[in-house]
Amino acid sequence: METFFLRLPEIVIQLVALGFAIAIHESAHAWTADRLGDPTGRWLGRVSLNPLRHVDPIGTVIFPLLLAIMGAPVLGWAKPVPYVPRNLRNPRRDPMLVALAGPASNVLLATGAVLVLLVIRAFVPDFRQLLVAVVNAGALGASGVLAPILYLLFSLAMINTVLAVFNLIPIPPLDGSHVLEFLLPRRWAWHFVQLRQYGMILLFALLWTGFFSLILRPFIRVLSWVLLH
Repeated sequence: METFFLRLPEIVIQLVALGFAIAIHESAHAWTADRLGDPTGRWLGRVSLNPLRHVDPIGTVIFPLLLAIMGAPVLGWAKPVPYVPRNLRNPRRDPMLVALAGPASNVLLATGAVLVLLVIRAFVPDFRQLLVAVVNAGALGASGVLAPILYLLFSLAMINTVLAVFNLIPIPPLDGSHVLEFLLPRRWAWHFVQLRQYGMILLFALLWTGFFSLILRPFIRVLSWVLLH
């Protein structure tokens, strides 16, 4: 528990980054569904960058805090945005577009954070050493005003990258499953939909076996290479 309190500034920054990530992800789902004909998310106030609008008690509060206590990076999920497929102008294609909007928004936010970091790198001579210090030891890994700013930007880049890649895995109920459902022939798509009841079991199996880490590793390496070379 003592380590937890020492890491508190680092944890708070990660929670802020996670809040931005889930807010833009779910807001993008709601906004896209509204533009395609279904206003359910907008009526529920989900077209909002306020993280409190999207909080899931377990995924946004309990699970991230448990990870923080265990010393792991803070990650989580938000309350899903509901929408009515029959209200969409193209009930077969548009669920895919609604699904893609979430990961796409995370990619944009991650890209924005990386671009800001690259601008800072151009003006700060010891940027690489400072970034390595804050990444390895958290926001308190280096002194100065710039350290927590770098850690926040890096957390935004990392968390949004993880959320985008994770959500594009084609397993229900993740966003990637809606994309695959659209791409499959109708007969195969119907059989694929029947797998939804086993989706969470498959996801836990991927996490338990480390397969997700294998998928994510190349993206993290590219992110590190862009920032440090």
